[in-house]
Amino acid sequence: MRPYIERLADLIVNFGANVQEGQIVDVGTGLGKEALTRAITASAYKRGAKFVDVSYWDPYLKRARVQYAADDVLDFVPPWYGERTLQLGEERGAEISLSGPVEPHLFDDLDPDRLGRDVFPRVKEWTTVINERTVNWCVAPGPSENWAKLVHPELEPSAALDKLWEQIVHICRLDEQDPEAAWRERNLGLKGVAERLTERRFDRIELEGPGTNLTIGLLPTSRWVGGGEETVDGIAHMANLPTEEVFTSPDPERVEGTVRATKPLQTQGRIIEELTVRFEGGRAVEIDADAGAETLRALVGQDEGGARLGELALVDSQGRIGPLNTVFYDTLLDENAASHIALGSAYEATAGEEDRPRLNQSDIHVDFMIGSPEVDVTGVTADGQRVPVLRDASWQL
Repeated sequence: MRPYIERLADLIVNFGANVQEGQIVDVGTGLGKEALTRAITASAYKRGAKFVDVSYWDPYLKRARVQYAADDVLDFVPPWYGERTLQLGEERGAEISLSGPVEPHLFDDLDPDRLGRDVFPRVKEWTTVINERTVNWCVAPGPSENWAKLVHPELEPSAALDKLWEQIVHICRLDEQDPEAAWRERNLGLKGVAERLTERRFDRIELEGPGTNLTIGLLPTSRWVGGGEETVDGIAHMANLPTEEVFTSPDPERVEGTVRATKPLQTQGRIIEELTVRFEGGRAVEIDADAGAETLRALVGQDEGGARLGELALVDSQGRIGPLNTVFYDTLLDENAASHIALGSAYEATAGEEDRPRLNQSDIHVDFMIGSPEVDVTGVTADGQRVPVLRDASWQL
């Protein structure tokens, strides 16, 4: 897999984060992902990075904190973590994060409420940096044997890792002769869909399917985004690699109905199965699941905006993840296989300046998948015209 490790590292550095000469590069990674992390570091220095700062996440440290820390300090994060994030923005640095579970099921026996309250390593200042667009950043998959065993438990560990790598090579278009060109073509398509959705000026989006009857209001200046982003200084980058979505931020006060998740959600180190959420007046008033509901309830209870929506993202069936019919237990991949919504913070780039004060604000951002070929997505205009948007997971615009 060494050639693919280096190709993925180069794609992440050169095209995903688009690291610039002289930049500080912050890399967030996890145990078991050392080979890819080292390849990313080497690639960034070859690209001209000034300094590459790598932080490894060890989930056993979080387990100890949730087990033994005093109850009244579980929401505490030392201020220097947030200051470090803000300084990265001030320095116009780059950020690369590797996704994928590091130690699945490690937290299964912990108190779910305490687990949901400890949001570290996420820091709220990251939302500020994203909205100010001062960092060119990229989240990309970091395969590991532990993650592979979770996704492909029927295989021996080495075979499972080979299978996971094979899928990620395909998903990230590394099997193309020119992966960057393949991504530019895909991104153009996504940008075109986003432009058509924005031009329609829908008042609300309706989702209907098995267990789902949900209406999500949009803001008058809501705009749809897809196919890559750009910093305030004009540096193009892909915040997610891969990306197959177009997204916007809804009106956090106009969400009504019930939605059923179409894939498991992995958050806070817990797998939440068969999730159902009911909204009234924009708030998630009921959160139920076969497993993990208590952790999600505690997580969204962190602040006032945690129970409101900050994102609506639509995904068609033409991407490379959905057709694999694989649950990856990783939000980066699973959310780009199916349409999804997010509880928590919104993205300022998805609304005009006059509506930005109305966007949802929160210290959390939790995506969960709600789309499938059985879920119809319809746009409704202010005068009541109903326009099919997705049918059988295919664009109708």
